Amino acid sequence: MNVLILGATGFIGSAVAAHLAAEGHVVTGLGRNPERARLKQPGIRWIRADLARMQSPTDWTEVLEGQHVVVNCAGALQDGLSDDLDATQAGSMLALYQAACQSSQPLIVQISARTSGGGSDLRFLATKRLADNALAASGLRHVILRPALVLGRNAHGGTALIRALAALPLCLPLIHADSPAETASLDNVAKAVSDAIAGKLPSGTDRHLTNGETLTLADLVLLHRHWLGLPPAPVIMLPAVIAKPLTMLADLAGGLGWRSPLRSTAISVMSEGVRTADLSESTLHTPQSAAAALSSHPSGIQDLWSARLYLLKPVMIGGLSLFWLLSGLIPLFALDDASAHFLRFMPPAAATALTLLTCLIDLALGAAALIRPFARRALQAMLAVSLAYLAGACLLEPSLWLDPLGPLVKILPSLILTLATLAILDER
Repeated sequence: MNVLILGATGFIGSAVAAHLAAEGHVVTGLGRNPERARLKQPGIRWIRADLARMQSPTDWTEVLEGQHVVVNCAGALQDGLSDDLDATQAGSMLALYQAACQSSQPLIVQISARTSGGGSDLRFLATKRLADNALAASGLRHVILRPALVLGRNAHGGTALIRALAALPLCLPLIHADSPAETASLDNVAKAVSDAIAGKLPSGTDRHLTNGETLTLADLVLLHRHWLGLPPAPVIMLPAVIAKPLTMLADLAGGLGWRSPLRSTAISVMSEGVRTADLSESTLHTPQSAAAALSSHPSGIQDLWSARLYLLKPVMIGGLSLFWLLSGLIPLFALDDASAHFLRFMPPAAATALTLLTCLIDLALGAAALIRPFARRALQAMLAVSLAYLAGACLLEPSLWLDPLGPLVKILPSLILTLATLAILDER
């Protein structure tokens, strides 16, 4: 069958795309940035599109042409610079359903979540619920799957955070450590999608996916620590109030385009627990326990590196930003002293102007590094500007290498930190 997968570059979507392609389906993947996915999976046709901009049925006409099935794996956790919940999870889906009714009426397989119970008033779940209800009322053939916390070899969002917490040294400080969590294997989610396409799940099916066991957050973190091959460590239960400053910072980062799993929506969901419905008839039990799901894909050293670097990444970006902001701000309070180095080579006015220019460049780069869409170019510019500063200093005043405060020597570790940050900047 011809299958269109929305959010095909994401955590669930990429696994579903690979699974369906291996079964012989003709898969088309839609994503905002499919360039790397196109290189990894050349057998899949890739479409670059942003669901937030596909708000009219006409936006879907060409995309749906010839498609027998549409699998929606797309989603966003919270509004921010990079995400618009209403547009992505509701508006685009309503437009899709209208377009599908006017075309070949493909089967719609919707990857959703539990939208009732605790936290149901969150925008994340409210927009999911709106789309689910509209799909059920559309008259289209459809299957809605609501997986619990999905575990897989790759990590993104909440699962990446669990791994990062599991990799902490000495002890495991956790907020909401006793919160219940049900899980589902990523492989089994992909299989459930395959079953829906094969007709094993009849149209109108609305099922929760879970392995049937209920763990605590602490249990999950310890399972992941064992999976990473790290020795046991004690869990320290922290009061929930500690989460507030963290979520404030994470929400602020979300406004700058960073998708932190510590944002208020994720913390609110975790405080309630990740549970499926209590009604057994609405639940599709998957065979793998959380421990079995992890052990079926043994970890490698790259998983340990990823886990250890995950929480360091925002610190590295913030540290670099602070370094450049301060290097641009501090000279402004002693402009004459700062421009004195240039007086041997140019008149005072030109020296002052050059000092102001370098300060503005430093401030601009420090600020740009904090904004996700500009971060990569800002880091690359930091490398170029640092090398330019070193080259200029070596030509004009090489004695600075022997300065006791080491103004040039200190550029070298900042270059290394910038390179390391660039290496881990990608999110998926």
